[in-house]
Amino acid sequence: MKKSICLLFTALLLFTAVGCKGGEETKKIKASEETQTTGPQTIPQAIPQAAPGPLAPAAPTLSPTDVIAEVDGLKLTRAQLDLEVKKKIQEMQGKIPADKITQATTALRKQIVDDFIVRTLLLNEVNRRKIVATDKEIADAMNVMKENIPAGTTMEEFMKKSGVSSEQLRQELTLGIRINKLVNTTKTAKATPSEKEIQQFYKKNQEKFKIPESVHARHILIAKTAGEDEKAKTAKREKAENIRKQLVAGGDFAALAKANSDCPSKTQGGDLGTFSKGQMVKPFENAAFSQKKNEIGPVVETDFGYHIIQVIDHQPSKIQSLDKETKLKISAFLQQKKKYEAFNEIMQGLKAKAHIVVAEK
Repeated sequence: MKKSICLLFTALLLFTAVGCKGGEETKKIKASEETQTTGPQTIPQAIPQAAPGPLAPAAPTLSPTDVIAEVDGLKLTRAQLDLEVKKKIQEMQGKIPADKITQATTALRKQIVDDFIVRTLLLNEVNRRKIVATDKEIADAMNVMKENIPAGTTMEEFMKKSGVSSEQLRQELTLGIRINKLVNTTKTAKATPSEKEIQQFYKKNQEKFKIPESVHARHILIAKTAGEDEKAKTAKREKAENIRKQLVAGGDFAALAKANSDCPSKTQGGDLGTFSKGQMVKPFENAAFSQKKNEIGPVVETDFGYHIIQVIDHQPSKIQSLDKETKLKISAFLQQKKKYEAFNEIMQGLKAKAHIVVAEK
């Protein structure tokens, strides 16, 4: 998860995955251009503060030029904005070209102001409605977040990289859950995708349900060694050719793979499983996708060495059928889309009623 991703909204989405059975399935369907435009227009981010909770109202002695934004009496000061921008620019050092710093700074200032407005409006609304998060809900959301951090990364490492403490993370998860509950009170979020909506999505997004051409193959590899001379290479190719002759004569592929292959797949009799184009090195791919089913192909040379390939199965490209499982995935995706729409509806309503003054964006 990149540091620029808002923990608050991430928490909202992760908790949604806990709260509804289809949460995980929505990841399997890519959003079309139409659905990509329905997400939140502004994602709230945390603003540094001395104490937990929202920013305390600025002191009355502040001059108008010291206040960057105000939402229903809550103020974002220039000093707070400058501090947050400085912090983020420091985090980005070495990641963006020097000539892009000014552009990045301008974008950051606008984003932080927008985030302050959205976060303040949402926090005020969940407080007004007395929406709370239980300890169990927070624990569940924390567990989902742990499951979604990059493999090999601990929660402590993730928090350190994200620049948040365990208390700050808990606050973000708590607010995310409260916002999720707020979203779920709307008719839009509660609406279950109809059969017609599912059918329409399937018809309009056929490319997303395309199953690519694939082959199921096994091989025997006689590996090359770095720096070996032509004599050694010739000997290895001859060994591969000899093994191929044994296979053509009826030899047991799995047994010969276990006895001779230099690929870890030898423990499975050389079985590489099913793969589509783009997953193997080109010479291997070309051979596998052009061979007839069950035939023992000619020896193929790659940078890894010499391969004897047998294609066990070859499936052409096709469109996944609209079966029960596919319908469930589409329904879960559309349900999540409705949540985004509900979030935007809530924000539009809150902004319309609020007193918002912005001196800089």
